[in-house]
Amino acid sequence: MAVRAVRGAVQLERDEAGHMDERVGELLTAVLERNGLVADDLISIWFTATPDLHSDFPAAAARGLGIVDVPLICAQELDIEGAMPRVVRLLAHVETYLPRAEISHVYLGATAALRKDIAQ
Repeated sequence: MAVRAVRGAVQLERDEAGHMDERVGELLTAVLERNGLVADDLISIWFTATPDLHSDFPAAAARGLGIVDVPLICAQELDIEGAMPRVVRLLAHVETYLPRAEISHVYLGATAALRKDIAQ
């Protein structure tokens, strides 16, 4: 078994806590499903949010999904002019038998444009 990193992102339509929970929950669920992972495979998750998101911590969505014993942290993305607004990104460290080349990085909706090289 190896430790692997999985990336992902989702764009919110609006800055509201319930909407953030819904969209981040969708992203995290997709990361787990597409990589054949369960919560016990998670080592840690870093969440970042663009500076225009203030309504809640993205990690709260993970806690709402029952991921309660995994270290989570939130940080703010750099405030770069012209960057895509209202984006939450994640970097999950997981234990898996998948080789690095078979990890499925998940960029939902418009965020696929952020990493056309790895978005699936």
